[in-house]
Amino acid sequence: MAHPLAERPQHRRGALAIRLGPGDEPLAETRPAVVGSTEDDAEPHFLGWLDDVDPDELFASGTAWGIKVVRRPA
Repeated sequence: MAHPLAERPQHRRGALAIRLGPGDEPLAETRPAVVGSTEDDAEPHFLGWLDDVDPDELFASGTAWGIKVVRRPA
């Protein structure tokens, strides 16, 4: 018997196909992005890709606040 987690990717592909529907474009490839506010721009905005920017360091230095990691198109 397969482990339930081993079946999840297949389930996700099935759910994705249903959500897209026939003839719809596939979703764009995404990657983790760091978003937050800075002194220059208080509105949350793109600060950099997670593999290039350390959100903990940005927050600890006071450079940015309200930091979130979100998925953005690559």
